[in-house]
Amino acid sequence: MKRVLLKLSGEALAGDKKTGFDEATVTGVARQVKQLVDDGVQVSIVIGGGNFWRGRTSETIDRTKADQIGMLATVMNCIYVSEIFRYVGMNTKIFTPFPCGSFTELFSKDCAVQALESGEVVFFAGGTGHPYFSTDTATVLRAVEIEAEVILLAKAVDGVYDSDPKSNPQARRYDEVTIHEVLDKKLQVIDLTAAILCMENHMPMLVFGLNEENSIVNAAKGQCAGTKVTV
Repeated sequence: MKRVLLKLSGEALAGDKKTGFDEATVTGVARQVKQLVDDGVQVSIVIGGGNFWRGRTSETIDRTKADQIGMLATVMNCIYVSEIFRYVGMNTKIFTPFPCGSFTELFSKDCAVQALESGEVVFFAGGTGHPYFSTDTATVLRAVEIEAEVILLAKAVDGVYDSDPKSNPQARRYDEVTIHEVLDKKLQVIDLTAAILCMENHMPMLVFGLNEENSIVNAAKGQCAGTKVTV
């Protein structure tokens, strides 16, 4: 693969702590991404904000404000992870859909693609910049805009299941599933808006467990041990 978009779960980056960051986990991700970059793969990244904020469960905060807090959580995540990436020897650039002073750069497709082509790892922080849209939607939107070949969806769960494996020990994992089946069966891989965007723009996904050994590298090389979501 030449160009991929990697979606990282904020909760997965927190490791066993559930909140904040687990530096060993993030460093492990960074070393895998460096291997891809050294092999000539252009890597862009979206990170969820769930290790800091789950505003949609709040009953006291206005939804728009809750989503704005979530956007800022993703900015914090990208700044931290970007610095770990720099520590292991990569150049990075962070884009947001709204001004963040000197912390980030305002998103532009041309600038993002130029950065990717020059070997930098590009982070897309801040979601879409609008409330009522999740980082799932931002992931697909940016993948389509930069013409990524595939979305690598690294989660705490090692693939797509027919039911929640945490509550159902008999849950069955799919090796391959279509985006139409994801929608029809409500498999909750990504939210509805993001799934429809994938379907309309023929954007495939590989869903796998972040904590599996070399899972990111293997997925990018087409050796995904999780689930392939086809279009």
